[in-house]
Amino acid sequence: MANTSSRTLRLLSLLQTHRHWPGGELADRLGVSVRTLRRDVDRLRELGYPVEASRGVEGGYQLTAGAVLPPLVLDDEEAVALAIGLRAAAQGAVTGIEESSIRAFTKVVQVMPTRLRRRVDALRVVTVPSVEGGRSVETGVLTAIAQACRDEERLRFSYTARGGARSARHVEPHGLVSLGYRWYMVAYDLTRQDWRNFRLDRLDDPRSTGERFRRRELPADDAAAFVRSRGAGVPALHSVEALVYATAAAVRTRIGPWATVEEVDEQRCRVRMTSQTLDWPTQALGNVGAEFEVLGPPEFVDFVREWAARFTRATGS
Repeated sequence: MANTSSRTLRLLSLLQTHRHWPGGELADRLGVSVRTLRRDVDRLRELGYPVEASRGVEGGYQLTAGAVLPPLVLDDEEAVALAIGLRAAAQGAVTGIEESSIRAFTKVVQVMPTRLRRRVDALRVVTVPSVEGGRSVETGVLTAIAQACRDEERLRFSYTARGGARSARHVEPHGLVSLGYRWYMVAYDLTRQDWRNFRLDRLDDPRSTGERFRRRELPADDAAAFVRSRGAGVPALHSVEALVYATAAAVRTRIGPWATVEEVDEQRCRVRMTSQTLDWPTQALGNVGAEFEVLGPPEFVDFVREWAARFTRATGS
């Protein structure tokens, strides 16, 4: 049996993944008795987590909204993802939360271990904001849909099609996808009895019906693959390659996880990147601070030449 502290963290993690857990099932997942589970729940309440208990045949536990925000427990990957997400929100990916996102980002990074701060900074250097060219999404729309996906609750909303026609929709939401500068919801449309993807910037007034549903099997590997298969206006990907005159270790440090870096010899490495635009591979290679040779494709060669000519003109040469 896990010790008390680790078991309490495990309990908190489980409560955060579902809206409601039957008591017996939750005790089984933790490997404890129902009586021990009650003590662990009381311990969470003492720490400030508002855990609500219900009795009867359908009795169980769930996290509810509290009067104050209790301490958050995040693992390394979750902490990095949170920091990057807050930074993106601060740049306007979601309207109405820019200032609060900046404050939250500062607090999260301030208490991060040095090793995690380096990872966040590496992502910051090479990440290009993806909201340019697309409409932003209202905070309420995004959070309402995210909660309905998590809790497996049916949604009703108004939707404006590409041609301007408006319709009322009743769906079982499956997941959210961010592709091609836009947010999409993948859902099973109960009226049309088929799978659909919906652009969130065309969606208004999402309302949870409170009706639970059993998740259906998606006719694709994942939600992103489904959106791509429906031709949702996602730009084609560019695969670029360059020979960089620097050590592989140095290049990995400057570019981060967004590229494949293979050592050629002690002083050179081969870099491969995939992107929806050619801008950020150009910026990433420029940030390395070393000589490099573009190996392909031809459109990337032309793109770098155009940038080089523009910079040359800027210096008056």
